[in-house]
Amino acid sequence: MSDIVLATNNPGKIREFGQMAKEHGINLLPMPAGLDPEETGSTFLENAIIKASAAAALSGLPAVADDSGLEVDALGGRPGIHSARYCEGNDGDRRVKLLAELKDVAAEARGGAFVCAMAMCTPDGRVLHTTEKRWYGRIAFEERGANGFGFDPIFLLLDRDETSAEITNEEKNILSHRGQAWRQMLDYIRIGTTSS
Repeated sequence: MSDIVLATNNPGKIREFGQMAKEHGINLLPMPAGLDPEETGSTFLENAIIKASAAAALSGLPAVADDSGLEVDALGGRPGIHSARYCEGNDGDRRVKLLAELKDVAAEARGGAFVCAMAMCTPDGRVLHTTEKRWYGRIAFEERGANGFGFDPIFLLLDRDETSAEITNEEKNILSHRGQAWRQMLDYIRIGTTSS
């Protein structure tokens, strides 16, 4: 089971997941062309399963997908599962909108968390493994750092005056929601490979 389809077109996720998979001898294959399943789930995990099962069915190989986003306390958990569709435009536009929504929110009330749910599915529709992890932090008042994507430049680490776009890829892979969830998924894949 060393060949796994990664069900995403997001270049940032492909880079992050690919770095960690390579270290463990796992070959990530690109998502089948034309695959764009509608994310109709009401949770991160439901959407991850939708994407992984669609990629596995189309490719004929086991597939892994994640669904991740930012939950902001002061916004009642928004943007949540709608993070990638928070507004029209690109990542920068979404950061601008979020900062505007929080412009009157004091520093102590700007808590939030990045969430990542992952699922691994087989071509016959079985869900082999799931995991969900959170990375708690605060929302900054302005963008800082260039090493990241999405909301990274406005996500401050707890007890540190650094955003997740100001730390190294190596540290981010250890601390982040995706890093935590992907390591757990890689452990499952390795065990499955060893026992098969």
